[in-house]
Amino acid sequence: MTTELMRCDNCAKMNRVPTAASGLPRCGSCHVALAWIAAANDDTYDDVVATSAIPVLVDLWAPWCGPCRSVSPVLEKLAHQFAGRVKLVKIDVDQSPAASRRFEVQGIPTLLVLERGEVLARQVGAAGEQALRAWLEQALPTAAASDSSENREAPSDNLREH
Repeated sequence: MTTELMRCDNCAKMNRVPTAASGLPRCGSCHVALAWIAAANDDTYDDVVATSAIPVLVDLWAPWCGPCRSVSPVLEKLAHQFAGRVKLVKIDVDQSPAASRRFEVQGIPTLLVLERGEVLARQVGAAGEQALRAWLEQALPTAAASDSSENREAPSDNLREH
């Protein structure tokens, strides 16, 4: 299983966050929900995206795409702000043609909010932080918008402090 290192926004400790897990990543030290940012491709899509316990913000992008590169830091910031409510998954369309076909991508960046494989919202093209935050808030299901304090209590077994 692949892991990424993620710094806790609450206590600044580094944590190993798996790209795919059945639970919700939490800090091994203070137990706050961590931002969940992962990369996927055609081979790992099912493990990383389809099995996610929380809604997934999919960023279909390419490294040569200027608007894709400009929106990437905004999406990462939103992943931190929505920690425990959404998982950000970046998919390079040049290396993942099946994902591009699956979602009928005709322009990039294409952003999707998925829950249990169902597309809840689609955004094509780059947008500013305020517009993307409003779009994401509107797209997230009510169940995922539960009190964030609930997402900050219990530790997860699928993380180790680094």
